[in-house]
Amino acid sequence: MKTAMRAKDSARLSAVRLILAALKQKEVDERVELTDADVVSVIEKMLKQRRESIVQYEKAARNDLAQVEHFEVGVLSAYLPQQLGEAEIQKEIDSTISATGASGIKDMGKVMAALKPRLAGKADMAKVSSLVKTKLAG
Repeated sequence: MKTAMRAKDSARLSAVRLILAALKQKEVDERVELTDADVVSVIEKMLKQRRESIVQYEKAARNDLAQVEHFEVGVLSAYLPQQLGEAEIQKEIDSTISATGASGIKDMGKVMAALKPRLAGKADMAKVSSLVKTKLAG
């Protein structure tokens, strides 16, 4: 936040303040000190909201607002752990499917439950879900 203030980067400063406010709100609501996993969870939730907003703004032809959301997505993404590549995600999915003994689409919940703690913050879970669905259906 201090770096953004010194650089007079008001857009970045605003995005950082949004993150801090969301984290503080979660701490106050739950009356706990947030762990690293909690912080990642809050940032992922904020990213999901921004992505949904981008879709809605673009659908309404409000590119000015969509650009603001795109910028915030970039700032939020910088505070997440390094994202896994496609090959690494596939490897995790394959190992989880074999470990759980999943054989069809009916076992998707079991596979996703096993993957979530391993990939949280490292991959977009919506993307992981679609990859698992494709793998189990095929």
